[in-house]
Amino acid sequence: MSDYMDQVKSLVKPELAKYGLKILPRGKSSFSIMKGSEIFMTIRDTGDNVEISFKGKKYMYDKWYTKPEHLAQVVFNVLEAELAPKKEG
Repeated sequence: MSDYMDQVKSLVKPELAKYGLKILPRGKSSFSIMKGSEIFMTIRDTGDNVEISFKGKKYMYDKWYTKPEHLAQVVFNVLEAELAPKKEG
């Protein structure tokens, strides 16, 4: 796995545990975030870019501008929006 992807994986792993999610490596350049036996999200290194697949859509991030900690924050934001308990207002 690329150094970039290793960094992303190590940054998101502690947060995933809070939601009961796990990382499933998928070859040298990608991994999936699993919710039970279902794929929640896939993150793939495509060379100059990183691609996040989520809910049937693909989002591309340029690795030059998007540092691993920035991509990890994108993952955190999705987790919060999708899985955090909804607050009654």
